[in-house]
Amino acid sequence: MSSRGLRNNNPGNIRRSGGVLYRGETEGADKEFRTFTAQRWGFRAIFVLLHTYRLRYGICTIAEAIERWAPPTENNTAAYIAAVERLGGRGRSVPYDTLAEEDMVPIVAAIARVENGSEADSDELQAGWRLFADDYRR
Repeated sequence: MSSRGLRNNNPGNIRRSGGVLYRGETEGADKEFRTFTAQRWGFRAIFVLLHTYRLRYGICTIAEAIERWAPPTENNTAAYIAAVERLGGRGRSVPYDTLAEEDMVPIVAAIARVENGSEADSDELQAGWRLFADDYRR
């Protein structure tokens, strides 16, 4: 059986929260985590959320982002940061640009790998980036 994130087309396992509805989100059976119509929309939501972290909170490193994404009250945050750093090929304290594909695609692929225990579907990941970029890039 596939992971919860993949079943929900939510490769980042983004939790439901009030007041926010992402493009491509649909009502699913999972009452705790969001459900998307396709993985590309779930990937887009990860890019949007990381971009929002930068704009609202000045978060622009793997360590800062994962501390917020996967807090120690719910996760082994230190291990999560180490995995994203290793899989994403970027130091935990090296700033990234949320509008730069070369920075964000490897990081989001790493988040999806940690969340689901399997490699991200590269076609869906790239489609998610394009959906995000069409809405957010300069």
